[in-house]
Amino acid sequence: MIGIIAAALFFGSIAFIAVQASRAACSGVLPAPDGPPPGTPPDALLIAAATLLGGLVVALGATPMQIGITALVVFALVACWCSDMLCGILPDVFTLAPLGLLLVFALTQRNWGLILSAFVVFVPFAAAAAVSRGYGMGWGDAKLVAIAGAALGAPLAVFALFFGCAAAVIGHRIVGWPQRPMAFAPYIAAATGIAIPLSLLH
Repeated sequence: MIGIIAAALFFGSIAFIAVQASRAACSGVLPAPDGPPPGTPPDALLIAAATLLGGLVVALGATPMQIGITALVVFALVACWCSDMLCGILPDVFTLAPLGLLLVFALTQRNWGLILSAFVVFVPFAAAAAVSRGYGMGWGDAKLVAIAGAALGAPLAVFALFFGCAAAVIGHRIVGWPQRPMAFAPYIAAATGIAIPLSLLH
């Protein structure tokens, strides 16, 4: 029980740091006129969700290595969620840096499945970003999706991201901004966060 509580507090702290880092990165950055409309990230909800996830990960018997990887992924997910809502961009420090660390880890551990999973989900999103020229699907989104692939494994990541994309389309229609791109990172982050416990069950 002590381990579960400690992990929950640790993950909550990671989310709090991610929120503050996002606000610092977006400070003074004006959203693009043709970008997603700015909004207010649900900071308290994100921290609470990360706290719950941390306790759940340990309760499910995650190894120290899995806990470390999940903590890194949670930082990226929370920071990207907030950044996309605040200024409509995903800074490389929140996408490329965590992805690079995951790939270096995979190379040192000869975990080719992690690299393949990141690549499999990255390719279609990268193609969408290239075709749309960043309108509606940006390269930051594609890099965040690669993190999801590395964290979840390709089969689960494809499944989770499918539902994340479906939720994004529905949410975009409900909000009623068909002529403006959506902040897509929150949907990717939510789908990935929900699927993380499932990745520990197999």
